[in-house]
Amino acid sequence: MKYSYYPGCTLKTKAQQLEKFALDSAKVLGIELQEQNEWQCCGAVYPLATDEIATKLPAVRSLAAAHAKGEKLVTLCSACHHVLKRVNDDMKTNENVRKKVNNYLELPFFYSGESEVLNFLEVLRDEIGFDKLAEKVKNPLTGRKIGAYYGCLLLRPSTVMNFDDPENPSIIEDFIKALGGTPVKYPYRTECCGGYLAVDKKEIAQEMTANIIQSAAKYEVEELVTACPLCKYNLEENGRGVKKLSVTYFTELLAEALGIK
Repeated sequence: MKYSYYPGCTLKTKAQQLEKFALDSAKVLGIELQEQNEWQCCGAVYPLATDEIATKLPAVRSLAAAHAKGEKLVTLCSACHHVLKRVNDDMKTNENVRKKVNNYLELPFFYSGESEVLNFLEVLRDEIGFDKLAEKVKNPLTGRKIGAYYGCLLLRPSTVMNFDDPENPSIIEDFIKALGGTPVKYPYRTECCGGYLAVDKKEIAQEMTANIIQSAAKYEVEELVTACPLCKYNLEENGRGVKKLSVTYFTELLAEALGIK
């Protein structure tokens, strides 16, 4: 199985483990993630202004490049996945955006949102299958009580992201179960950590993060797993006044269970 792979900026700097263990695991699972040659930063934040075009162009370049190769576009970072998928939806459904973007980029073809954007978790669930993944496990995570932290970017808006049930998701819990661990659900697993407030309104981010950690601890979660570098930073650094929990990327758990970490 071959995919166009969009890494994003953070995976080349502060979140290298998220990428490294994904690429190592992909080889074991027979998945080829071919990094795109000329990808650019997606902007990290989806622009809400309806007439904003310029900040969507880098995402469209990657989307169109994947379409030209006839491949699905896979990413690992929650923020990148969010931006790519929402911009792609704009190209499908918003004639004004679609026309202006194509006029500006002068692509060799008219792009209308034909690419399919997948988070690597979706590849594991829908393309490999968690049952098949479980058969590849060499070091099961037996006895480990692991809490999934989804945050907000993977799930919302649900009609566009179409990733999982936005209020009661299960994909990461099913992933943990396939690796032999014990998934623990807790109330705040889909709440925002305040990631984009961590610089100018740090106290708010600290309070939001503390609520998440306290919620997980109350349900006897021993470690947290996430797909978002910003969420991981917040959970590790900004949980004001609460006992910290170990936070890992889902790809680290995957590599560990496959016996390659």
